[in-house]
Amino acid sequence: MPELKSEGICLYCKEKFLKATINRHLQKHLAEKVKDNKPGKSFLLNVGSSPKWESSPYFLSLWVDGEATFGDIDDFLRRIWLECCGHMSSFTNPKNKRKGAMWNFFEAEELLMKGKTNDYEKMMEDANGEIPFGRKIKAALEKKMKIDYDYDLGSTTTLQLTVIDEYPVKADKKIVLLSRNEPLEILCENCGKEPAVQICSVCIGYEKNSFCKKCAKLHAKTCPDFADYAAMPVVNSPRMGVCAYEGGTIDIERDSVYKKR
Repeated sequence: MPELKSEGICLYCKEKFLKATINRHLQKHLAEKVKDNKPGKSFLLNVGSSPKWESSPYFLSLWVDGEATFGDIDDFLRRIWLECCGHMSSFTNPKNKRKGAMWNFFEAEELLMKGKTNDYEKMMEDANGEIPFGRKIKAALEKKMKIDYDYDLGSTTTLQLTVIDEYPVKADKKIVLLSRNEPLEILCENCGKEPAVQICSVCIGYEKNSFCKKCAKLHAKTCPDFADYAAMPVVNSPRMGVCAYEGGTIDIERDSVYKKR
């Protein structure tokens, strides 16, 4: 599949920008917010697939209030990009990971047995960099910081949150979706003409796996798994085609397939 063009529309001026430039543009709008909003703390975050795993056209630009917790971000990411079966998830600060921290295991178990939950969470954070969901982001984030996020410890979707900038004011609400990549121009791999509406989860990486409505019917005749369980919708998410994911519940309009102009 050719490299997909990734663009997003600015929430404020409705202009379209490339993935590489959208956050620089958004910084100009947020600088104006500093003049009017109440004092506090907020952050401009970019969310995308972790570069450790893949280069991806999917992105979110979020303005997050400092009073929001990592649990609030987890909930937002699940609802816009990830949630399928209630899988576990985690945030990790890679710079806080310690090698050879297994010697803390018995001490950590003893803390749990004594009901010292806060001390246990602190030890686990020191050992593997994991950030508690209840922590407010203003207590953990700073400009240029990168945080790893994993959803589903089986068929894992790994994301990276990058702090683009921080501001001395409150955000308009806990999490503001400033921009998101528009539906990608994913075309049918069979006819090469029409937008793909379904993918075959068992053919990914091996054969043609994205199909328009007409070609999906043809594929079902040669791939019994497709007709049985492997047909999945094309959605605007890095979780597409994984587990039972079929789309989000936030910004549904842009979670649809690409529309030909």
